[in-house]
Amino acid sequence: MVRFTVLGSGSKGNATVITSGKTSLLVDCGFSCREILRRMREAGEDPEKLSGIIVTHEHADHVSGISVTARKLKIPVYFTEGTHKAWKSWIEPSKQMSRKQWLEECQRRAEARLTEASSVDISSEEPSNDEDSSRNAAGKPAKHEASWLPAVEYFEAGEEFSIGDLKVRAFTTPHDAADPVGFVFEAEGVRMGYATDLGYMPPNVKAQLVGLDLLLLESNHDLEMLRDGPYPWSVKQRVMSRVGHLSNDAAAEFLASEYDGQARQIILAHLSEKNNLPELARIAAERALAERMSLTGNQLQLAGQYAPLTPLYF
Repeated sequence: MVRFTVLGSGSKGNATVITSGKTSLLVDCGFSCREILRRMREAGEDPEKLSGIIVTHEHADHVSGISVTARKLKIPVYFTEGTHKAWKSWIEPSKQMSRKQWLEECQRRAEARLTEASSVDISSEEPSNDEDSSRNAAGKPAKHEASWLPAVEYFEAGEEFSIGDLKVRAFTTPHDAADPVGFVFEAEGVRMGYATDLGYMPPNVKAQLVGLDLLLLESNHDLEMLRDGPYPWSVKQRVMSRVGHLSNDAAAEFLASEYDGQARQIILAHLSEKNNLPELARIAAERALAERMSLTGNQLQLAGQYAPLTPLYF
């Protein structure tokens, strides 16, 4: 049995749980640890069974809860090397540490934590600001603690690898981040595509999103709402650029002309609260899918910002 659970999607946070027979993986971690755990329980997912966190890119709405969540559950985080470096620069911008020093620090902390109790108490209270609770003798947060992770694993765009019994293929996406990627996950013969934060749909992304059972695709903004909306013009230009976000029209164009129509479930994700309406995203996608929607194929759902979607089973 394969399960796909969107915990939330939008500019205030993104996270999804993918579960196969032996593996449970958190895709992005853009909410606080407390909120991740709460939403997982609400959706019927068990945080203690998470095998790791895999990251698309380093923007805050995708990574803000990584540090505390990974440490609390004692799970590895999977990054591209470029994304990991950018994340460290974002979370500790004033810290100067060479990669060699960072590796030595990781080894030191790993050895120290081997002496800690192995049990994971996920019911305890989290610090309100999501900082790690480790403190030095003066009662201040330990130096470099913000970027400490139990384990870091690197992958590269274009690479296929496995996490437990879950196969993963990462592909490059056009977005204004250090090394952004999307994913195709496969387990028990079920293929799931995950593509958000796209300025446009380049050939390499289109080539990956074929033969899927589930497609999660960005439908971020309505062009008219964005142009007339409250954002500064510089931000509007960024969102509309080829390294920004996918509009309803662009998502619909892909679904109408180049999508192969094979997925059982389509999830529209990363909808803007200020520059989109769920009804507009839904109408554009439904028109694009035309008569391909049925009880067994191309069922359309919209991921929201504030509550998990009902888990999808395959």
